[in-house]
Amino acid sequence: MSQQRETASLMTGGPDGQHGLHASDADRDTAAGLLSTALAEVRLTTAEHAERVRAAYGARTLGELAGLTADLPGPPGGDGRQRAPLVPDEVDRCLLCALLICCPPAGVAWLLAARRRSRAGGGAGAEDR
Repeated sequence: MSQQRETASLMTGGPDGQHGLHASDADRDTAAGLLSTALAEVRLTTAEHAERVRAAYGARTLGELAGLTADLPGPPGGDGRQRAPLVPDEVDRCLLCALLICCPPAGVAWLLAARRRSRAGGGAGAEDR
């Protein structure tokens, strides 16, 4: 079963909504991965993430796991919308790393400005069209 199908099935309580089925270790790992992604996307606080991961590894059924992830968005690419990349293609990644190491606020500001330019200009090479 693919990762997206596993995650989608986990979020709905399993295939055909079978909430009472016992959860496997793989189901618990999938839920923990989804929760970690939500933490990385700042959808959960650190405390909430820790609490939900603890509950995920203690969950006995798919329904319990589904309850822990029900308020989170589905797997990436599942809704048909395409997200803008975190780092635009035209960004010099070596310079970005150096800025983030030497002066994090300047690196973040530079990255945000590059993303804004990328969105406004339609991406790399937009001025050539």
